[in-house]
Amino acid sequence: MKIIILGAGQVGGTLAENLVGENNDITVVDTNGERLRSLQDKFDLRVVQGHGSHPRVLREAGADDADMLVAVTSSDETNMVACQVAYSLFNTPNRIARIRSPDYVRDADKLFHSEAVPIDHLIAPEQLVIDNIYRLIEYPGALQVVNFAEGKVSLAVVKAYYGGPLIGNALSTMREHMPHIDTRVAAIFRHDRPIRPQGSTIVEAGDEVFFIAASQHIRAVMSELQRLEKPYKRIMLVGGGNIGAGLARRLEKDYSVKLIERDQQRAAELAEKLQKHDRLFWRRLRSGIAGGGAY
Repeated sequence: MKIIILGAGQVGGTLAENLVGENNDITVVDTNGERLRSLQDKFDLRVVQGHGSHPRVLREAGADDADMLVAVTSSDETNMVACQVAYSLFNTPNRIARIRSPDYVRDADKLFHSEAVPIDHLIAPEQLVIDNIYRLIEYPGALQVVNFAEGKVSLAVVKAYYGGPLIGNALSTMREHMPHIDTRVAAIFRHDRPIRPQGSTIVEAGDEVFFIAASQHIRAVMSELQRLEKPYKRIMLVGGGNIGAGLARRLEKDYSVKLIERDQQRAAELAEKLQKHDRLFWRRLRSGIAGGGAY
């Protein structure tokens, strides 16, 4: 594929390295000539110095016949405009953009489509972190939970502990314990080595078990591998940046959330956005900061 990458920072550079290894025709665009020279010295790719949203620069990078544009510059606005230009002037088939600001991400469904800002695939790093942390809070005891099919199906990673009914038994007995739940064990890691699971595989304490199931059945399957932890009720977050604030908004509907923010102005801004029952905590926090108290 012929791919144009906008941005030669850590993300763009790593992306270029991985894609070059798959025999793709890669062109990297950035305003920083030193970064471009460093990439060109290491990898077999083309570079173009300039602003990635400018039509002239995109044309020089080969947008006329490019298969894909990946915009991962440090500017959300540059990434959005670049996708618009690639769509309107060059009819680039696939357009991917990194968008970090929650103000854009919050309305992504309305903003990013062919009749608005034509971005085919949106990468929102902070939102990915928020989603990942939220799922770990939602499923206490899980090492990782990844959703598929609009959240209907999940892949979960759980460490097996003594006390789980499946420990010391074959995987095939899981169906006997849960006859009405469909699940599939995709992999098992034992002592940092992968094991191909079969029905006769005995689950041992300490195994990291990767399984797929309907999201509504994740906790039921987890209960076969360990004693379920009690659901969390009270959450304390430290830091009111994009991730902390976004996670607080996500959690406050179902949990009692307290968020500690050192900056008084930022704390005041966030206090107005939280539910009423949290505001007293914010006011006390702000008073403590103003008086030199610990945060």
